[in-house]
Amino acid sequence: MRATTPPRRLRVAVIAPLRYPISQPHAGGLESSVWNQVRTLRARGHHVLLCAVAGSDFLEGGPAEFTLPPVVWDDEAEATDTTYPAGYLDRALPALDRALTWIAEHADELDVVENHCLHGLPLSRAGDLGVPVVSTLHTPALPDLLEHHARGPEPRSRFLAVSEHTAREWSAAGIESLVLPNGVDTDRWPLGPGGDDLVWTGRLVPEKGAHLAVQAARRTGRKLVLAGRVGDVGWFRREVEPLLDSQVRWVGELPQQELAALVGRSACALVTPVWEEPFGLVVAEALSVGTPVAAFDTGGVAEVVGSSVGAGLVPMGDAASLGRVAEALAVRAAETPGLRARIRRDAVERLSLDHRSSVLEQLYAALPASPVRDGVPA
Repeated sequence: MRATTPPRRLRVAVIAPLRYPISQPHAGGLESSVWNQVRTLRARGHHVLLCAVAGSDFLEGGPAEFTLPPVVWDDEAEATDTTYPAGYLDRALPALDRALTWIAEHADELDVVENHCLHGLPLSRAGDLGVPVVSTLHTPALPDLLEHHARGPEPRSRFLAVSEHTAREWSAAGIESLVLPNGVDTDRWPLGPGGDDLVWTGRLVPEKGAHLAVQAARRTGRKLVLAGRVGDVGWFRREVEPLLDSQVRWVGELPQQELAALVGRSACALVTPVWEEPFGLVVAEALSVGTPVAAFDTGGVAEVVGSSVGAGLVPMGDAASLGRVAEALAVRAAETPGLRARIRRDAVERLSLDHRSSVLEQLYAALPASPVRDGVPA
């Protein structure tokens, strides 16, 4: 990422998801996207405040109201990415409401609120903040978000979607959005040398299908390295841990630099979502380092793959076909001089974070001032 001079200095409040800190190692693709978005916008000269749980980066200098309660599990065996500890929302939602009230009381100090929260409260309050709100759709259409948006006063939030697939899902539920794919800081994901082993990265949860990556890898005879945070301890212990051996290793969570190095020295990345994946950041990251990708064709994955010469798609759940495609890609990349560099060039052109940030700057600069802030009836 290169610092640049922005066309106009923007004042942005970013609302992160509840649950995990916005810090490294990133809990998942959503947290990584928010972390990189804040860092990049600041590097481009904008004034950016982050509202996120305690332990997040970028909270220094912000209002105390923007530090939200973290999730703490009494028993780690109960931890999942889809539930909260008993009583957590009773603490977190009032704290989030106070943060939104701070925004409303300081509306003249902000140009836009960038909302990534997966709870609907920012949507139901968007109309009374006095600042335009732009919410990014990172998930399938969630009933809670739809209900909060519908009952909020005008002017309601505007929406961005991370893929055409996600935009279509939300459009069917009555929400229209502009498609702006997630981006990768391609300077932090540099061209790698490749290698012999396969790699799988991401959250270790049922919908990411790591156990199917193991099946595919065994068909190739290559070793597989799994890297990522366990987001469902029970599932991991039942479905993945018994598969670990001398051929399949789990290296846990890795800082971004180590993760990029691991993917860059791999023969092929396996991407195995078994749900309608809204985007697929791990695809973009692998292509950025020049590593071929063999992936299940589901949700927005095909959009991230695009016309890359270094990727192959198979039907979701077909581990046998995934193994065959992965082996073919690995052999081709090893035997074709310059192929990894071509894979990276395409990724830089289509999926760079700098490109996404430039589009965001234009969008935010063009937003009309909030009628609430200007004292004009909505």
